[in-house]
Amino acid sequence: MDTKQTLAALAALAQESRLAVFRLLVQAGPTGLAASKIGEQLAIAPSSLSFHLKELSHAGLIVSRQEGRFVIYSADTGTMHGLIGFLTENCCGGGTC
Repeated sequence: MDTKQTLAALAALAQESRLAVFRLLVQAGPTGLAASKIGEQLAIAPSSLSFHLKELSHAGLIVSRQEGRFVIYSADTGTMHGLIGFLTENCCGGGTC
């Protein structure tokens, strides 16, 4: 992950609702959740949720797929691990922490 991608991901997560959505999707695992279930569990209005999902998607933090008439969202674990790796790659100056 490069600096530009890292900044986009961190900017997307630097908002309370988006952070909550991302954490919920990480918890849900690869099966993901429908937008309606995300909204219900986090008490976010559909119009606001749509905006937050778009921001997380543009940052590469979530992916979506169509299942019948539902759009299912899940965390992109590759991006998540890339972000964590970028943030910790020089941890403790390369020594054991």
